[in-house]
Amino acid sequence: MARPSLFSLDHRSLAPLFTPGQIFGEGRPMLHLPAPSKALFPGPKLLESKGRVNIVFNKRACLTVQSGAKNGAATESSSEDSNTNLFSNSGFARGSFQKDSSAAAAANSAETAFGVSAAKTTQQLPQFYPNAMDGDFDQSSHGFLSKEGEGPSRNGKGSNWRNLVNLNHWVVQDYYKLVSRVNALEMRMQRLTDEQLKSKTHEFRQRIKAGETLEDLQAEAFAVVREASRRVLGMRHFDVQIIGGAVLHDGAIAEMKTGEGKTLVSPLAAYLNALTGEGVHIITVNDYLAQRDAEWMGRIHRFLGLSVGLIQSGMNNAEKKAAYSCDITFTNNTEIGFDYLRDNISQQKEAQVLRWPRPFNYAIVDEVDSVLIDEGRNPLIISTTSSKDVVRFPVAAKVAELLVRKQHYTTQPMEKSVELTEEGITAAELALDTDDLWSEKDPWARFVVSALCAKEFYQRDVDYIVKDGAVQIVDEFTGRVVENRRWSDGLHQSVEAKEGVEIREETVVAAQITNQSLYRLYSKTSGMTGTAKTEEKEFLSIFQMPVVEVPTNLPNIRVDLPLQLYPTMEGKWLGVKEEVLQMYEHGRPVLVGTTSVEQSEILSELLKEIGLSHNVLNARPKYAAREAEIVAQAGRKRAITISTNMAGRGTDIILGGNPEMLAKEAIEEMVLPMLTKEAVGAVAAAPSIVFSRVRFSPASRAKLAKAAVTAKYVVGKGGENWNYTEAKRKVASFLDLPLQKTEQELEIMAGCQGAETITLGAAVAVAYLSVLKDCQAHCLKEGDEVKAVGGLHVIGTSLHESRRIDNQLRGRAGRQGDPGSTRFMISFEDELIQKTIDKNIFVTNWIPWDTVISDSSFLEKQVVNIQRFMESHNSNIRKSLVDYEEVLEVQRKHVYNLRQQFLNSDMDSCRQLLYQYIQTVADELVILHVNLNKHPKTWNIKQILEDVQGILNEVSEEHKGKLFELPSETSILSSLAQIRGVKTTGIDEPSLPGLPLPSSHRFSGPRCKASAVNRWSRMISDGAFNNRRYEKESLLLRRYFGELLIGVYQEKIFISDVSPKDVEQTERMLAISALDVFWREHLINMSRLRSAVNVRSFGNLNPLEEYKIESLRFFISMLSSFRRLTVESLLRPWQVEMLDALKERA
Repeated sequence: MARPSLFSLDHRSLAPLFTPGQIFGEGRPMLHLPAPSKALFPGPKLLESKGRVNIVFNKRACLTVQSGAKNGAATESSSEDSNTNLFSNSGFARGSFQKDSSAAAAANSAETAFGVSAAKTTQQLPQFYPNAMDGDFDQSSHGFLSKEGEGPSRNGKGSNWRNLVNLNHWVVQDYYKLVSRVNALEMRMQRLTDEQLKSKTHEFRQRIKAGETLEDLQAEAFAVVREASRRVLGMRHFDVQIIGGAVLHDGAIAEMKTGEGKTLVSPLAAYLNALTGEGVHIITVNDYLAQRDAEWMGRIHRFLGLSVGLIQSGMNNAEKKAAYSCDITFTNNTEIGFDYLRDNISQQKEAQVLRWPRPFNYAIVDEVDSVLIDEGRNPLIISTTSSKDVVRFPVAAKVAELLVRKQHYTTQPMEKSVELTEEGITAAELALDTDDLWSEKDPWARFVVSALCAKEFYQRDVDYIVKDGAVQIVDEFTGRVVENRRWSDGLHQSVEAKEGVEIREETVVAAQITNQSLYRLYSKTSGMTGTAKTEEKEFLSIFQMPVVEVPTNLPNIRVDLPLQLYPTMEGKWLGVKEEVLQMYEHGRPVLVGTTSVEQSEILSELLKEIGLSHNVLNARPKYAAREAEIVAQAGRKRAITISTNMAGRGTDIILGGNPEMLAKEAIEEMVLPMLTKEAVGAVAAAPSIVFSRVRFSPASRAKLAKAAVTAKYVVGKGGENWNYTEAKRKVASFLDLPLQKTEQELEIMAGCQGAETITLGAAVAVAYLSVLKDCQAHCLKEGDEVKAVGGLHVIGTSLHESRRIDNQLRGRAGRQGDPGSTRFMISFEDELIQKTIDKNIFVTNWIPWDTVISDSSFLEKQVVNIQRFMESHNSNIRKSLVDYEEVLEVQRKHVYNLRQQFLNSDMDSCRQLLYQYIQTVADELVILHVNLNKHPKTWNIKQILEDVQGILNEVSEEHKGKLFELPSETSILSSLAQIRGVKTTGIDEPSLPGLPLPSSHRFSGPRCKASAVNRWSRMISDGAFNNRRYEKESLLLRRYFGELLIGVYQEKIFISDVSPKDVEQTERMLAISALDVFWREHLINMSRLRSAVNVRSFGNLNPLEEYKIESLRFFISMLSSFRRLTVESLLRPWQVEMLDALKERA
């Protein structure tokens, strides 16, 4: 059976060519076309070897272009997976046909690909679809929309029967009702003045106070944002972007293809939800994107009267607090997580930056799959250092070099774990001169195992790079160096020891949280991405966030070429080089995606050998410095870009080049040499491609010259001495002036005399605007040339464990209706296949290893099965992490709520909480030594008195034993005997008659009585000891000792010389310090427990259930120890040194 390899057409487009019986009958007609041209598909030998392409009807009444069999006979495919439908997978996806060059470009691309006049088909479209050129094309229904954007045609014309069972189709149809309401308001909004449009924000807020909901305001608010965007940015939201905004508002994930304008979608939902005044967080994957969006999209919000904040790494607390207090805050996913953790280890209320007590209201997460899925296995950790074991890592690294795989240890690549064999244990013990690797006094096992993991699974220039004598982690999903991230559990130190660099101290966790737990703290979370559907089940199960595929605005005509497999890695790289060369000869831009720094540099050397200029973008600093410029120009004619993973790059690849970037480079080329004498090291380090030069108009050249002369004059007259970075930042600020001033205003400023710095900025801005027009014309012309030869060609050199990451790379081609193509070229030596080859056996005996394997349905299915297996495996790991994290999440919330009570509550509430702790400690002392079914004479009253005296000893010594004296055992038993027949007791009466209490009458009053009643209510509501014979005696004894300790503490405060303010601060700090100490120890214990419970599976026990049981015991014990330490600290002498230390720490 031949594999469908190119595209499918809906049967209705060719319906006029055949009679209904021919289309739907058994005897299906067959057309023969010439073989595909090499212009678009130069690589596969398979297409060259087969003489023609057969178009046949399949069982779903769709035309499918199939590669014909070798004997020339047409073959029919009935497999749903083997058909590539233009309306669902790769070909004409969805969007709108418009009267511009896009349709012609699509036709030219098709003609180049198939050697037929596809332009004729495009010209005949109006004949088959009368409204094709007048309305929008709907993604979901494959029908055309009306001019008014009222959604797909309801008459069934152009519908696809498969949509009847497609839930996403019906969801999108429902959103079109909102689109119709927004479109109906558009003309009314356009008639408003700027002031009237701005006043809508105040109007909306008043209507919310009057009882209207956000859903009541949604259509009008979206219309306001659309109009504000048109006026401020010159960008009007398409109907599909309105749908995307509605999806975000509903707390779902909007899947929008690359280039569909996700950035412009977020202001819709952000503005609507910011009207409540509770704050909105727009979260990106890095500082650059957060700053870009805050400056760009923030203009819409500021125009409408909302405050906009930006969080960047390195900000101080005051700046962050101001940013988080704004209506809308832009930040990145790591900063928001670390700010939450820092707030929960801070010692003062003033040091907190989030909006407490409700810091998390609504979040819009850009690249949500990267943040919640890819980063789901990496918790955010704040740690403290511990240097006691640093010297062991170099020794363990030397031992690891001596051990041999399979002889001394075995590896599990899927889990990235190693296990020592008996021979390996003996060899390690001999090398380390120890009798037991697992000895508690001299533990070596974890260091040796960690060193072996670093040796086997962590490769330089793949998983990390070494820069300035430090090991820096490379993110496997984005290809970027991740600042301030370190592997935990000693792994980072093991890698440092392997590389021979300075070993930094091992860390101890002080606070941690996973992204899954962090984003579940929000009342509502939504997200945007181009690839989320494959992970929809995970999003639903963990975050209760469905994924909605938003229609594209223009048809997707990208062609995904068949996979090519090579027997060896060397053969694959030679194949990639040949494919790049052929594309270069046809004038097409090429983007090559690699998975590591090492691979990108191997390919770079191969291209240098044949003299092909290219740009490299990987984690090395010399390339990363020009990331935005390299990606922005990757769509220029004959551009060759080699990049590690393109996920999260944040810059679209525009065919013909990015005119804004070109204009910026032209300005910098002329102005920077006048502002600084410093060499441009970062730019010179990256190899560049010689593109066609932009021809500037005489006016532009004159304005450029004026800007350069003005810059030289300013530097010469003012004696300024800027370095390159400062000068470039200065120029960037000048280029932002057109966002604030009109061109006429800038020209007037540029002609002023006397204010040289202002004149320089205006002169640069005027030159930029003029140059930008020339660059736009140049890029438009070059873009048409690139489209004519087939658009951007993307080559993937390795398959990722997740198909979603591969789709992100594919999505770089064919943006916004542009032509393009993609191909993945892999080998059997790739890591993905080697890692799983034992679990997914290939039938390779018949494969000729010296040839290229292309368009093999069997092998492609095997590769897809590997990816599905790995996706399932990784999903199970994340699900397991979430299950274990949920246990810790409940405990974390309880601990952090306690901290917030101590930090943010008033003095009286804080003190009453401490009194409750004192009572609880007294309860624990009594309950431990009484038996409620036996007479009080059998109770261990003597031990209770000793324990209480142990707590009071230090405070008694502070006051020379005069503060309080405990009653005797006999008097307590006598008092218990007296209450045997008592039915009731007053709240003001002593708990046990005849027993002494401190002079607490000084502290009587409504609040104290209310506190006492509250404590007593808690005691009697505890049902653990109900219906016991001596329950009443136990309760009153607990109450007595609680009142005794509280009274002693009150007396201590009364007679001390400490001011009330210092007392309040000391109480808070003592409680928080004790809680932090035990919480850190608890995190360490939970980590050890997590490793220990896995062994219990050998006893047919569920490790997760065992973890839940044991963690609850640990947590209860931790809270008990925390309360005991807090009470003991309160009753200890408060020396001046201790008070000063607490103040300094605060």
